[in-house]
Amino acid sequence: MAFDYDLFVIGGGSGGVRAARVAAQGGAKVALAEEDRYGGTCVQRGCVPKKLMVFASEYPGQMEDAQAYGWTVHAGGFDWPTFRNKLHSELDRLEGIYRNILGNAGVQTYDARATVADSHTVALSTGETFTAKHILIATGGWPVRPPDLPGTEDTLTSNEIFHLEDLPRSILIVGGGYIASEFACILNGLGVQVTQYYRGAQILRGFDEEARGLIADEMIQNGVDLHLGCNIVDMEKRDGGFWVKATNGDERMFDQIMFATGRAPNTTGLGLEEVGVKLGRKGEVMVDDYSQTSVPSIYAIGDVTDRVNLTPVAIREGMAFVDTVFNGNPTPVDHAMIPTAIFTQPEFGTIGLSEQDARDQEPIEVYATSFKPMQQAFAGRADRVLMKLIVSKASRKVLGCHIVAPGAGEMIQLAGIAVKMGATKEDFDRTVAVHPTMSEELVTMRDPVRNA
Repeated sequence: MAFDYDLFVIGGGSGGVRAARVAAQGGAKVALAEEDRYGGTCVQRGCVPKKLMVFASEYPGQMEDAQAYGWTVHAGGFDWPTFRNKLHSELDRLEGIYRNILGNAGVQTYDARATVADSHTVALSTGETFTAKHILIATGGWPVRPPDLPGTEDTLTSNEIFHLEDLPRSILIVGGGYIASEFACILNGLGVQVTQYYRGAQILRGFDEEARGLIADEMIQNGVDLHLGCNIVDMEKRDGGFWVKATNGDERMFDQIMFATGRAPNTTGLGLEEVGVKLGRKGEVMVDDYSQTSVPSIYAIGDVTDRVNLTPVAIREGMAFVDTVFNGNPTPVDHAMIPTAIFTQPEFGTIGLSEQDARDQEPIEVYATSFKPMQQAFAGRADRVLMKLIVSKASRKVLGCHIVAPGAGEMIQLAGIAVKMGATKEDFDRTVAVHPTMSEELVTMRDPVRNA
């Protein structure tokens, strides 16, 4: 059977664009359909705009530090419209780059919603249909609001936060994951009165407990009104804001409410189940180690599979897909030992096992130190940082590395290379320290603080 395309990609995010480009550069005839903006969650509604907001929110502290160091600094108020307009211009620029990347590689693009009509056919909202030898689903995920709470349709998610006409004077952020905690720090830094409710015992569930605790303490010290074990009982829109009743009995008014209580894979209405593609409980596309679905001609990568929901992972999955399907080199995706960063204030960089997970797996040694970093201590700030290594007693391998500190994201990328390579504690010890830096503590900790 002759097909219109060798590959049809549904979704123009980082993973889909990478797979389409690389396959086309290898000689395949490729098309891609995107119903929204090119670049996906990361470029348009996630990593990039969020990190730019992180930068903007850090300047108040930096200016206070500058004064402590002897500089005469005169800072005015934060101008949200100026920043927002420049932010959107930058996102427009990046979308143009993504479009050019596809065009230069020879990928045919369609600005339309695509659905799967059968195992080799894609239908577009324009009424066109195309056949393809392989179909790749790369439609990502989408934030969800609590389904059992009335009135949430007027609240914000991480999608809308970048498009506010004006910054609110006060905001309630509901959730305790990395998105909720990052935006609590961002908006607090921009001068918004931030309250955060999380129903659990501590924010950042699933990460190292010691690191989570320090981040929560620092957030509270920096001005975030964090309430743990707390959730919304009732809410309604009134008087230009939102009235909220919480499980702790508080009744308060907020200008805005942001829900960061989870994300769902974008599979609704794609026609996947109708053609035999198996979906999981959350609607995620079920795939094997090679990103192949239950229908052999259909593959899926990125957040829509709900494996490891990180942009670099989606890109790796896209590359592995091309190697497997078009380069004759079956390549499973390696989801082990992935470094990641959470851009709270302070930042959190992490790779490998938490102390708790490692302890459940085997006997370990824990090396950790918490201290006031030189730059902030000189300025009179009480900020503390954490450097932590989890070490196997049997193999001496570093099973986990956790850093809570300014610039932790930059540090964990480099430390992650060593951990991924299987470095031992003695390998760390043999490395000469770079002095004076915060990260030198990773190679100067000689005695474990505890065994487990």
